[in-house]
Amino acid sequence: METESKGPVAAEIEKRLLEALSPTSLNVINDSASHHGHAGDDGSGESHFTVEIECAAFEGQSRLNRQRMVNKALGDLMQDKIHAMAIKARAPGE
Repeated sequence: METESKGPVAAEIEKRLLEALSPTSLNVINDSASHHGHAGDDGSGESHFTVEIECAAFEGQSRLNRQRMVNKALGDLMQDKIHAMAIKARAPGE
C-alpha cells in the first residue's frame, strides 16, 4: 500500500476500502492532473482516480461484481466527490 501524501478524497477512498474489504494490496492513484480542464474536473485536483485492489473477497466474483463491491464501499463519494474511477480488482494469485 502506498504511503505517499494523499489529498483528502484519496485518503478517504483508501480508508473506506481498507475498512470494507481488508485488501491484501491497495493503490489509489490520483489521475486528476491529466484531466484538468475536461468535463468533471471540479478544480479540486481530486476528481479522477485509478484504484488497484487485491482482495480475498473478490475470489469467485465476476469483474462486474468486484466493481460493485468497490463502489458500495465508497458509497456517497461516488456521487459527491469522484467524477471518474478506473477499478483494477483482482483476487490473490490472479
